[in-house]
Amino acid sequence: MRASTGNAEYGESGKEASFHHERAARILGVEEMGVAQQFEDVDTAKVLRKIDWRLLPVLSFLYLLAFLDRSNLGNAKVAGLADDLALTGTQFNLAATVSLYLLPFESILRLTASQVFFFPYCLLEIPANVMLKILRPSRWIGCLVVAWGTVTTCTGAIHNYEGLLCVRIFLGVTEAGFFPAATYLVSAWYCRFEVQTRIGIFYCAASLAGAFSGILAFGISKMDGVGGLAGWNWIFILEGMVTILTGFAVFWLLPDSPETAKWLSPREKEFLRYRLEQDTGTKEGRVNTTEKFELKYLIKDRLQDLGYRLHLLGINVRIFPTVLDVIPNYAMTFTAPQIIVNLGYSSAQAQLLTVPIYAGALISTIVCARLSDRYKNRWKFVVFPYLAAVVGFIGLLAVPQERLPGLTYAFLFPVTAGCYPGVITVVSWIANNIAPSSKRACGVALSLMMANFGGAIGSNIFLADEAPRYWTGYGLSLGFLVIAIGCTFFLRGALERINHKRDQYTEAEVREKYSEQELLDMGDASPLYRYVY
Repeated sequence: MRASTGNAEYGESGKEASFHHERAARILGVEEMGVAQQFEDVDTAKVLRKIDWRLLPVLSFLYLLAFLDRSNLGNAKVAGLADDLALTGTQFNLAATVSLYLLPFESILRLTASQVFFFPYCLLEIPANVMLKILRPSRWIGCLVVAWGTVTTCTGAIHNYEGLLCVRIFLGVTEAGFFPAATYLVSAWYCRFEVQTRIGIFYCAASLAGAFSGILAFGISKMDGVGGLAGWNWIFILEGMVTILTGFAVFWLLPDSPETAKWLSPREKEFLRYRLEQDTGTKEGRVNTTEKFELKYLIKDRLQDLGYRLHLLGINVRIFPTVLDVIPNYAMTFTAPQIIVNLGYSSAQAQLLTVPIYAGALISTIVCARLSDRYKNRWKFVVFPYLAAVVGFIGLLAVPQERLPGLTYAFLFPVTAGCYPGVITVVSWIANNIAPSSKRACGVALSLMMANFGGAIGSNIFLADEAPRYWTGYGLSLGFLVIAIGCTFFLRGALERINHKRDQYTEAEVREKYSEQELLDMGDASPLYRYVY
């Protein structure tokens, strides 16, 4: 689609031209129509394809590596890690609810390998995203990738539980900044109803990692005994080395911003800047996209948000669907191979049988992302995938797994196919409704920080002594998803009411009360801004 509407060149009458103009406005949105009229010579689709091919393959491969290095603990367990390190089920699965930094060393040793990853991972997400406004994204993300690849490689050299705790802590520290940074970077290149499809594409790397990790672990575990190391040692060493090499390449491959992209023409840069500034939901509104980071976005605005009802919802209700979905999401990531083993399959078979499950989640995520952007709707693509996951957990609770292992395995498909697209829709929803860009960087990181505490909970709820039924794990996952659906309906209603209230004011009334700079500084709190729901 070209930016030009092109009505005049077809010799239409005034009435016909007006009809087509109004129809285009409904399809594109009023802000996109303004861009179309301003940049008739720019081919929007061509520019977006150029960005897609430069940005998305890099982010997708990096997220695949991140998820692979994070979740390979489950594959390593099946390959013999737990036996070699003499881990109890509690040490591997359970999570405490206190910060590592408040515990004495002997208490830290009672924590679990899954848990110690999430606390530093959550706590450092906001500081990591602040660095994006200080350093070039390619430099910052490249350093993160090299660092967590080094930690993953070192995991292959551990000999005891204490060593496992140490490397998991540092893996959480080094991986903390990547996903919020990648989410912010996508939102810095694309308009609001282009974001979810792109985030969905690189997030699908997590589904691919879930499938690929099983195949990879199956192959690498055959190296058992090579160099005097077990197969699980080689899983960490080889996967970590690939990550390190990729990290060095990021410095040159990852694009930073439209302003610094050498492969864009000056006119295309101007076009991208203009359309991002106009992406407010109204023809009159504007937002900043290139402002310098200020401490107010981290402290003052976050405190003011507590007194502002939308952002009170943003910090609480808007995050709840993500937090509550992340719990069963991470729980299944760590536990799926073991669930399949409990059905009577061998460890090698379990690794391979996880592949179709995550392949289904990948397809579901892409389809939901495309439809959500196409129909300019977020809440429906949270609710319906979550309902699918609810059906899956009900089935897992109801089916006699010992007598019907195949049906139990089948119910794992709607669980992952529902949880994965639900998470990415909420993440996109949050990024869509925070402006300007510095505030978005902090807000997205805050949201993901809170959501990822669900990972600490999720790695606790599947208790080893409840295998193979896992009443606690399945039951809590089901309950969390039902609450998340309720929160989604509540948030949708709140955003609709706020937009309706802002519609009552004319542009003249707004501009009489606020200057242009004040409106820019207000970001998404501006009366000329409309929220996505």
